[in-house]
Parts: sequence; C-alpha cells; structure tokens
Amino acid sequence: MRILVDVTEAAERLEELIELALRGDEIVICRDERAVAMLKPIAQKTDPFEKLLALAEEGRKNVPPGTTSDHSDFYDEHGLPK
Repeated sequence: MRILVDVTEAAERLEELIELALRGDEIVICRDERAVAMLKPIAQKTDPFEKLLALAEEGRKNVPPGTTSDHSDFYDEHGLPK
C-alpha cells in the first residue's frame, strides 16, 4: 500500500512508518503536497559465500595459528591422486 505523509507528520510517526515500510508498504514523504522522499527498508541480502567463510573461520578457532592441512597421503610422488 502506498502511504503519503507530510514531513511534520512523518517526524511524529517515524517509528510507526518504519514498521509499515518493513511490512512492505511504500512510504512517500511530502513537502508542500509534493513527494520529496521515500522511506524503505534496507535489503538484507545474505551471501552464501560469506556464510561459508564465516563457518570456515568458526571451525578454525581451535587450530593453532600457522597450522596447515597436509593431504600428501592422497597423492603420489608426482602429485597425482592415488
């Protein structure tokens, strides 16, 4: 739903208008009966790669700094998989 509101009224009802915007309403702020601004929520995108990195970092908290993974037992002397 589109909601038109005067600047003064918007200042008085800001908390309510934020909740309406989060709900999906389009809040248009007017001055002298002309639209001058719009109130809308910030998109909360979740990046799967960022989540993966955060999980990987969480799992490494118990590993001493400088430790590396040695997977040499998976490869032969030429670096090819066994």
